Amino acid sequence: MDEDTQRIHFVGIAGTGMSALAQHRALGGLPTSGSDRALDEGAIDDERGRLSAIGVTLHPQDGSGVAGAAQVVASTAIEAAIPDLAEARDLGIPIVHRADVLAGLLGAGPSVAIAGTSGKSTVTGMAFTILDEAGRDPGLVTGGDLISLRARGLRGNAWRGAGPLVAEADESDGTLIKHSPLVGVVLNLHRDHMEPERVMEQFRTFTRQTRQRAVVADDSELAPLRDGALTFGFGPDAEIRGTDLTADGPGSQFSVGGTTVRVPLPGAHNASNALAAIAVGLTMDVDVASAARAIEGFRGVARRFEVVGERGGVTVVDDFAHNPTKIAATLRAARSRSDRVLAVFQPHGFAPARFMREELGQTVPAVLGPDDRIWISEIHYAGGTASRDISSRDLADDLRAAGVDATYLADRDAWPQLVSDLARPGDLVLIMGARDPGLAELARRVVHCLPATGS
Repeated sequence: MDEDTQRIHFVGIAGTGMSALAQHRALGGLPTSGSDRALDEGAIDDERGRLSAIGVTLHPQDGSGVAGAAQVVASTAIEAAIPDLAEARDLGIPIVHRADVLAGLLGAGPSVAIAGTSGKSTVTGMAFTILDEAGRDPGLVTGGDLISLRARGLRGNAWRGAGPLVAEADESDGTLIKHSPLVGVVLNLHRDHMEPERVMEQFRTFTRQTRQRAVVADDSELAPLRDGALTFGFGPDAEIRGTDLTADGPGSQFSVGGTTVRVPLPGAHNASNALAAIAVGLTMDVDVASAARAIEGFRGVARRFEVVGERGGVTVVDDFAHNPTKIAATLRAARSRSDRVLAVFQPHGFAPARFMREELGQTVPAVLGPDDRIWISEIHYAGGTASRDISSRDLADDLRAAGVDATYLADRDAWPQLVSDLARPGDLVLIMGARDPGLAELARRVVHCLPATGS
C-alpha cells in the first residue's frame, strides 16, 4: 500500500484486523475510508464514533464509497458478492488482501510480527508496551484492544509511531507466509483453526523469511523451528530462561537471571507471554530490568481475562478464549483466584464448533472442579453460508456425559440474571468467546444484575 495521498477503502472496517490497519493509516494523516455491514445495522455506533474521530470516512456497504479509491482492501472473510467488491471490479480498482497490506508494513522497516495459536494479542500488547516505555515510539497493529490506548480515546488495537511496528500475525487463513518482519516470534502450536501440521508449514516459512532473527518458544512442538532462533521458556535449554515461577492468585511472578518479573495477569500462560515479550525486547536492545518494569505496569488487553467488575464479593471476567487450549488456560486462571467458577462459553462459528468438539470434551472436564458450572450458549452466526449440522446442545451433552455440570443455553439474554441469582461471595463469573461484540455487553450486564452485597 503506497504511503501517499491516495485514498484506500477498507471493506469490513469494523472487524478487528481490518480496523487496525485502517486506523494505523488514518493516524498517519493518510486518506482512509471504509464500510461495514455491522455499522449499517447500527450495531456498533461507538466504533463509528472512534473511527470518525481519527479521520476515517465511513460509507454504507452499498458500493457508494468505492469510486475514487486507489485500492480496496478486503479479507478472506469478506464475500466476493458484497457490493463494494463488485463495484471495485466494475471500476477496475485493485482489490488487495488485508494480509498483503500488513506484509507491506512489516517489510517496510523495523518490525516485530508475533505468531502462534494462543497468546498473540497479549504478547503483542506487552511487546508494544516494553518498546513504548523504552522510548522507541513503536507502532501497533493487533487483534486485541489495549486498555492503555483505550484510555486515550482510541479503540486500542492500533497506534502510529515512528519506531518499529509491532504486529499480530495470524495463521488462521494461511496468510502468515506473506510476512517478512525484522523479528518474527512463534509462541506455540495447538490445534485451533486447522490441523497443527498445516500450521507448522506456515511457521517454517515465516521463520525462514524473518530478516534478522526468529524468537521461538522452547517447546517440543516447535523443535523444528529452533535452529538459529532465540529460544525462550521455563525449561533448562531455553536461552531466555524463566525460573522460580509462581502463578497462583491474581498475578504471576518469575525471574530472568537476577531480575524479578511481576505479571499483573493470572495464570502460567501469561507468565509465558511476558517471557516472550521480554525476549522481543532483548532483540530490540531493551534490557530485562527495563522490560520487567514495563510488564509490571501493563494494563492488559480488553477481553483477555479482563476484570469487568466486582460486586457483592463476586468477580466478573470477560475473556476471548475460543478454542480448547485457550479455554482450559482461562479456566485454570479463574480457578486459581476463586472458590467456584460459573462460566459461559459461546462457540464462534459452526465450523469451529465441529473442529473443536472432541478436544473440548476432553480438556474442560480435566480443568473444572466438582462445584464449577458451565453453560454453552448457542453458536454465534455472523452471516454467510454455513452448514448448521451442529449445535451447542451437542457440546453441552458431551461435557455432561464426562461428568461436568454443563447446561445448554438457548436464551443468552436471560443468563445474566440467572447466574447472578446463583452466584455467591468468592465466585468468579467468566464469559468466554470470540467474534461477537455482544459478549462484552453480556459481561457488563452480569455486573449490573449482581446484588451489591453477597447473598
